[in-house]
Amino acid sequence: MPPDPTVIAALDARSIRYEVMACDPALADTAQFCAAYDVPMDRSANTILVASRKPEGHIAACLVLATTRLDVNGMVRRRLGVRKASFASAEQTMELTGMEIGGVTVFGLPDDVPVWIDSKVLEPSWVIIGAGSRSAKSKLDPAQFAGIEGAEVVEALALSAGI
Repeated sequence: MPPDPTVIAALDARSIRYEVMACDPALADTAQFCAAYDVPMDRSANTILVASRKPEGHIAACLVLATTRLDVNGMVRRRLGVRKASFASAEQTMELTGMEIGGVTVFGLPDDVPVWIDSKVLEPSWVIIGAGSRSAKSKLDPAQFAGIEGAEVVEALALSAGI
């Protein structure tokens, strides 16, 4: 299965330069992908969907480096303006994005989903992100995230994971 055509269309519409990398779906999760394809963990960025629990109905897509930990209970919860938030379940992620965990990306999401990008993601010269399916990843220069409509770069969205 190739990358999601909706994702490719979203990348192309924004004139994002990228390289598609084929991926064995069984190796799409970050640690396995990085080990199998010799990608440093600090060059892999994960899109994590967060959903509010109290009150329900608030969501955001957060892009963070694999070497960091999304600050769900602090920064994300406050930005959503809710009392409780957590990672969206695999089922909820699929329902809201049409993408499976391991392939979720910030491109091709519904327009009403805010996209928050941790500022650390912009530091490397290239990163690998999901391409909308577990069968592909996208390699790109993260500087291209700056100024993308609907996306906001956020300082301290993620904390050091000690990796």
